[in-house]
Amino acid sequence: MVSESDLLMKEYINMMIDVMVLCGTLALSLSFWVVSLTISTYYGTLQPVSPWRWLFSILVPLVVTARALKRRSLDRTGALAALLVGFVLTLANYSFFLSLLAFFFSSSKLTRWGGAKKKKIDPDYKEGGQRNWVQVFCNGGVPTELALLYMIEVGPGEIPVDFSKHYSASWMCLALLGALACSTGDTWASEVGPVLSQSEPRLITTWKKVPTGTNGGVTPVGLVASFLGGVTVGAAYFVTQILLVNDLHLADPQWPIMVYGGVAGLVGSLLDSFLGANMQYSGFDSSIGKVVSYESVTTRRICGKPILDNNAVNLFSSVLIALILPGLAWGMWPR
Repeated sequence: MVSESDLLMKEYINMMIDVMVLCGTLALSLSFWVVSLTISTYYGTLQPVSPWRWLFSILVPLVVTARALKRRSLDRTGALAALLVGFVLTLANYSFFLSLLAFFFSSSKLTRWGGAKKKKIDPDYKEGGQRNWVQVFCNGGVPTELALLYMIEVGPGEIPVDFSKHYSASWMCLALLGALACSTGDTWASEVGPVLSQSEPRLITTWKKVPTGTNGGVTPVGLVASFLGGVTVGAAYFVTQILLVNDLHLADPQWPIMVYGGVAGLVGSLLDSFLGANMQYSGFDSSIGKVVSYESVTTRRICGKPILDNNAVNLFSSVLIALILPGLAWGMWPR
């Protein structure tokens, strides 16, 4: 039996830990601000960042990752990786941050949704997802690199997507948004399709019916979900632009950001499926009655070769989307 004094002591300790974390965050954000101000004074190559932006960039990702760790959306390595990704994207541009949040929260919710049915399909299913550092970096590594390049180009802050005034920065913004939308679209398709689809998936390379869970299998429900996932990320980016960017009426229209996100989600999901059908092994293991990614005496091959795993396919897909789609958007963006 726990006494009242023990409970009070536990609450006091938790409160003191929260206070120490907050004080440490404040000190860290101020130290970063002093360093950036010093470098800007001596070299003139780095724009000083306000202490409030440092504070927000450290504290908010810390709170989000702590919550995700508690809810088992991330394991400990995944939480550390997510903290780094969140810090860089938040510091660079709040639009990046909101897009990342839209991806993370929606994907985490959908991963938990329909868990009973997913357990029957996926032999590697984990409650809540419990993504590790490899999965985090394969989905967030490209956006993190692009956010760093963005800060080198224009410094931390929000700017409109306008190729005539900020060609390089606009290209980086859309490349980053495309990579996040690609990851979101693929995740939504993978999580929604198996639960809601009433028909068997079809292999994207041959259009033959395949068992649910086969790499490269697509359904109409999954494709619609991938588009909507991309639109969700694009909408988060667009709303942040409206709220935080000054003189937005002087720039090119920003509403195509949502359409761009949807297209990136859909095309990214299709690309992921194509790579998965060719470079990921899928076989039906009769001993467990599920589709697996390994070869064995009880496994009948469905498609693909054991060249890449799912994380590598996700990484390649986001890289290709980030490289290709911004150029197409530049040619089609309304002026």
